[in-house]
Amino acid sequence: MYDLTKSKEAFAEAVNLLPGGVNSPARAFGAVGGNPIFIERGQGAYLFDVDGNRYIDFVGSWGPMILGHGHPTVTEALEKVIRTGVSFGAPTLLESELARLVIDAVESVEMVRFVNSGTEATMSAIRLARGYTGRDKIVKFSGNYHGHSDSLLVAAGSAAATFGVPNSPGVTAGTSRDTIVLQYNDPDGLREMFAKCGEEIACVIFEPVVGNMGCVRMTPEFRDALTFVQSEYKTVLICDEVMTGFRVAFAGAQSVLGIRPDLTTFGKIIGGGLPVGAYGGKCEIMQNVLPAGKVYQAGTLSGNPLAMTAGIQTLKTLKALDPYDYLEKLGTQFVEGVTEVAKRHGVPLCANRVGAMLTFFFQDGPVTDWPSAARSDTKRFADWFWKMIHQGIYFPCSQFEAMFLSAAHTEEDIQRTIEAAEKAL
Repeated sequence: MYDLTKSKEAFAEAVNLLPGGVNSPARAFGAVGGNPIFIERGQGAYLFDVDGNRYIDFVGSWGPMILGHGHPTVTEALEKVIRTGVSFGAPTLLESELARLVIDAVESVEMVRFVNSGTEATMSAIRLARGYTGRDKIVKFSGNYHGHSDSLLVAAGSAAATFGVPNSPGVTAGTSRDTIVLQYNDPDGLREMFAKCGEEIACVIFEPVVGNMGCVRMTPEFRDALTFVQSEYKTVLICDEVMTGFRVAFAGAQSVLGIRPDLTTFGKIIGGGLPVGAYGGKCEIMQNVLPAGKVYQAGTLSGNPLAMTAGIQTLKTLKALDPYDYLEKLGTQFVEGVTEVAKRHGVPLCANRVGAMLTFFFQDGPVTDWPSAARSDTKRFADWFWKMIHQGIYFPCSQFEAMFLSAAHTEEDIQRTIEAAEKAL
């Protein structure tokens, strides 16, 4: 058993300073019970808490640490740029360099605007779609999380799924009135809705691989329905790759699934672990953003040198390293090992994985949407979570959050995790 005394003391102080003791509900341990663990540092595939315990990290700061913590190339570049200035509120060459890397990598993206978070990216992309089309309504899917802006915090995933709060207090009826919520992976439902009011719908926003109701992949039939409404009704298709961009594949999940959106939102990896977001797509649409067009969006810290530098070095390193086959190998080893252990112990468990994203659901499956994900045994997950923690394995603190592999993980790390699962199940 790990000694977590200092983490408990730190949390006791934090609850008097921060709402719930955290700065994001995803960090709270409400879904698994107990107090959150306070991290002191990270290195490679490992985290070290304030009590000195080491963990194999499968959270990776919720996705961006695909190269592992403290990668030397990223760290050295940040050390240099911090001496020249961290924010100017003026253009820099770094912004253009990162934009060029994103545009070169993702075929559907012709122009990019940087922001400071994934929430800003999705919020801005929707405003742009409305401004471009002159329409008001938007479509999102149950269990897809696109940040905490008002119009999107309806039937969301992430902490909203964890705590069973699909609609947040403070979100007005007027704000959410034009948000249509449909079932993910339901092509018939999507087509039927567009047949009713397709001419009023500005955009459809979706995750190509969902990460906040657990890892759920889009079906080919659902992809085809999205492409149909995009073409038939001239609605703007917004692919939310905040989590999947440069993680599922270097060219994004859209390259794997065979879909070409009008707009794409990014975050996580393009900041190399620093706060960043972006939205981009067709020039015809992007040119409507101020000052080129009339759709307003701004941010003093957007494109700041630190985030741009971390993103540039992360993407350059990913392109040179090309770790995706290796991550596929680790993912296969991980899923096969843990599911075999569960089968041997008679524990209902199924796994969804796309590249370096995966989730073990405590049920027989399959899991294809929010209703099927919600059938999981969350109490059993919580028990498993703590047993793994005390063996030095750091998993997401919710059944409904995806796990992430990094290029810093080794086959030995995966094998040790499988052995820990043997004891925990």
